[in-house]
Amino acid sequence: MAERERRIAPPYGGVFSARTRVLEREDLHRAIWRMAHEVIERNHGLDRVEVIGLQTGGVPIAERLAEALQAIEGVELEVGRLDVAFYRDDIGLRPVLPEAVTHIPFDIDGRIVVLVDDVLFTGRTIRAALNALNDYGRARAVQLAVMIDRGHRELPIRPDFVGKNLPTRRDEVVDVHADGVDLGEMRR
Repeated sequence: MAERERRIAPPYGGVFSARTRVLEREDLHRAIWRMAHEVIERNHGLDRVEVIGLQTGGVPIAERLAEALQAIEGVELEVGRLDVAFYRDDIGLRPVLPEAVTHIPFDIDGRIVVLVDDVLFTGRTIRAALNALNDYGRARAVQLAVMIDRGHRELPIRPDFVGKNLPTRRDEVVDVHADGVDLGEMRR
């Protein structure tokens, strides 16, 4: 969970209390490399493939995925960043924070876009991302890569590439960071 989400997750101003380490740093590394191989295999290489991370939690995962793709295929990839705050259906319920900006330095028309996020939960963030992406062009295909799929979908959204499926309770919080993935709760 990125710092931005941590501040706006109920209880507001709460502190994340990790209960269980789900993935270690090495496990994250292996999952990213596996997903990179899956992206290459599914798309028969990286021709016309672009990587875009969702602000804020998906950007570090997207950058690491792009590094793995570059190392495997020897192709330079630039990572885009997409902020979906103004496209969310709960915009009046959550504060909008200006520090995460959209930066897509390439044309997505006719390209295969791999959207990357840290945690897939209800699917509402991905719905917002698909709406936001339409403002930047018409991709040939959009594929979804997530580090953690925790279930509890409210919309018919399914990831194409998953680091780990992690069934959780609705009140639990998943925190993806550089040192691994923790499962816990928000406490006051």
